[in-house]
Amino acid sequence: MNENENNQQQGQFQVELPQDKAQGEYANFAIITHSSSDFVLDFARVLPGVPKAQVRSRVILAPEHAKRLLMALQENIVRYEREYGQIKVPNQQPRTIAPFNVGKGEA
Repeated sequence: MNENENNQQQGQFQVELPQDKAQGEYANFAIITHSSSDFVLDFARVLPGVPKAQVRSRVILAPEHAKRLLMALQENIVRYEREYGQIKVPNQQPRTIAPFNVGKGEA
């Protein structure tokens, strides 16, 4: 049995990263919209002196996958902050990124 067959039997799969995608795209601005069936994430780059932000990448997700992405991001942010310290976002009120209010229960 080769490694690929072994991974497939264990419910794992391999991810290919083509060379033209390996460098990634830098984005410092995101626009998120949704319909009843999809979430659309547009990632853009805003640069000083450039009057228009250009969308560099668009990702379309089913609602279930958008929620999985939210949970995966939250888990990774917790890990990051545990290792490197709190990520500070200037001029922003503290709030949770959880999909619902946590710790504000009602009797």
